[in-house]
Amino acid sequence: MGSTYMTDPIIFLIDSLFSLYILAILLRFLLQWCGADFYNPISQFLVKATHPPLRILRRFVPSIGRIDTSSLVLVLSLQMLADFSILLLKGVTINIGALAILSFTQLISLLINVLVFAVFARALLSWMNPGTFNAAASILATLTEPLLDLCRRIIPNLGGIDLSPLAALLLLQLAKMVLLPPLHELAGLIG
Repeated sequence: MGSTYMTDPIIFLIDSLFSLYILAILLRFLLQWCGADFYNPISQFLVKATHPPLRILRRFVPSIGRIDTSSLVLVLSLQMLADFSILLLKGVTINIGALAILSFTQLISLLINVLVFAVFARALLSWMNPGTFNAAASILATLTEPLLDLCRRIIPNLGGIDLSPLAALLLLQLAKMVLLPPLHELAGLIG
């Protein structure tokens, strides 16, 4: 009982701090990939918060076209470090292959959750304050437009009601249900 007294708060701190920074790097990657406005205050914050480690990593890991591979390497490395630290504190041992798959699975889940939140937030903002500009709405539009545009091509026009956010949320939930269980199972088989 004495060991978990300090272990649980330490695990909480490790998980929270790593998760926030991983989210910042993932958002920077997504916004860069989608071509977000660099001068948006949210973009500026993400760039400044994530620039120091990426500047170093970019010396060794070049980009592939529009894909900032150094961001992907950093985000996976940080997720693996966080998972390893938490599992170590819990007294669980895991091999590197299972750790990599577990971390990759968590990143896929985070990506889907970010997109779900962005689609939902954009839909809410469009109902509450349509036509107004703010930094968050601009970022949400840039982040969700590729997915919503794909859904608009699939769903016919129903007379002014845009059902693409609903379709996108259904697709994202379906992706989560199809992609994550096999990856969890694979991590369990390797570990």
